[in-house]
Amino acid sequence: MKVRKYFLLFVVLSLGFNGYIYGQANKNFEISKSIDVYNSLFKELNLNYVEEIDPGKLNETAINAMLQELDPYTVFVPESQIEDMRMMTTGEYGGIGSLIQQMGEFVIISEPYEGFPAQKAGLIPGDIILEINDMNAVNKTSSEISELLKGVPGSEVRLKIRRTGSDQPMDVKLTREKIKLDNIPYSTVLDNSIGYILLTGFTQKAAAEFKDIFVKMEADHQLRGLIIDLRGNGGGLLNEAVDIANLFVNKNELIVSTKGKSPDRTSVHRTRFAPVDLTIPIVVLVNEGSASASEILAGSLQDLDRAVIVGQKTFGKGLVQNVVPLSYNTQLKITVAKYYIPSGRCIQAIDYSHKMENGGKIPDSLVSTFKTKAGRTVFDNGGIMPDITIEPLEFSPVSAHLYTSNLFFKYANKFAFEHKEIAPVSEFDITDEMYDDFMKFVAEQGFTYTTESEKMIAELKKQAGEESYLPDVSAQLDALEQQLRLIKQQDILKHREEIERILRSEIASRYYYQKGKIITALRQDEEIEKAVEVIMNQSRYRQVLSGK
Repeated sequence: MKVRKYFLLFVVLSLGFNGYIYGQANKNFEISKSIDVYNSLFKELNLNYVEEIDPGKLNETAINAMLQELDPYTVFVPESQIEDMRMMTTGEYGGIGSLIQQMGEFVIISEPYEGFPAQKAGLIPGDIILEINDMNAVNKTSSEISELLKGVPGSEVRLKIRRTGSDQPMDVKLTREKIKLDNIPYSTVLDNSIGYILLTGFTQKAAAEFKDIFVKMEADHQLRGLIIDLRGNGGGLLNEAVDIANLFVNKNELIVSTKGKSPDRTSVHRTRFAPVDLTIPIVVLVNEGSASASEILAGSLQDLDRAVIVGQKTFGKGLVQNVVPLSYNTQLKITVAKYYIPSGRCIQAIDYSHKMENGGKIPDSLVSTFKTKAGRTVFDNGGIMPDITIEPLEFSPVSAHLYTSNLFFKYANKFAFEHKEIAPVSEFDITDEMYDDFMKFVAEQGFTYTTESEKMIAELKKQAGEESYLPDVSAQLDALEQQLRLIKQQDILKHREEIERILRSEIASRYYYQKGKIITALRQDEEIEKAVEVIMNQSRYRQVLSGK
């Protein structure tokens, strides 16, 4: 009887193994067949197509089309973009140190980084790039201009620019430097002894930088709490997120695990060091732009009941990518695993293998519940759901159109040209005189925009005309349209508070650069106010973490 059992087990295992071998062999045959068909097709195109083809461009198009069938994070990296890939992990590149933006047929300097070549050479926001090393820069895209501005640190780049208010173009020589993007562009201790750290990236050494800043804060102040701001942080290196979490939880604590198709893609990441502070109250700020490593940090601190999460639901990227070298100095960034935070949940929002069904989103009926370390209920419904949700700040249509029309940007340039200095950034405000000047500037620029209400009236007129009702309702619709137009003329006054908020930040950046923009934005920040309120109310803080 035992012999028969073992024989049956052997048969089952053998069938399974043979099935696996057959499946792999069949898949390998399909790959070989597809490559052969592709090679044949490419050869025939090259020999017979009526026009000359660009083999490299066609090949890259074919590769990208194939990868589009997968997820948006699995991408082919040609040799020309290797430096960009390196910058994503190190936060470093060789260049002039400035943000640029497209404006019509030109690319302009939009924000020089303080202390780097663009700023030291005197470039200012609004400068139009006409030439780079004698090459015409007009009608080129911002990505094309970015590639031309980058280069080996120490190399020279010559720009010809046109500046508002100057009749003649200017020649500017710059020496490229190694540009390091800060993981932490700003940190401070608020008036109520609460530390604030703005973390915008997880490149190499992010955790070490975070630790240095936090340790110094604790040494210099009697901290009552800490706010970690991850809003808009799109992520980066997984190990940096683990090591930042490590500062606040015990050694050997599970932070994240990854599970892939093969055993070598499955791993467990635990804290490796003794913590720095196990008791300080922590609030983590998140929004829909917080993704990947940001979600690992926020989600692990939530699952371990170590921080209160405040803001909006995060992006929902629970996929892990590796960079694989390919031939001819190209690379493939490929999704190799999903990650799971301490409660066991994966926060991936979209199932790309079923993206044709409901956009790949997980239906509410399939959302699973999990438990934090203290027993609170959390969900795997695509992203980290905050413990305290705050509605996102939404600007009015007039503010949005002023922004997209670049009128805040242009006015700030005009203001900086006319005013050599302003008050310290913490004291700078928009006066009535400034606001009147801004409204005058907007009017001179011929600013106009169409509201959704006006679009609906236009559509209603069109529909009424098609149904022969227009003669009967035309007068009423015209009157309504005129009334809306009159109301709209008051929008810049009606929404002054939010317009001032944007304008103050834009003007401050002309004098105090990126740090000035951050400081002015923090002066009216409802989410920081809520974070401070939670930390100062310790019973409320403990209540949230206990789930009661």
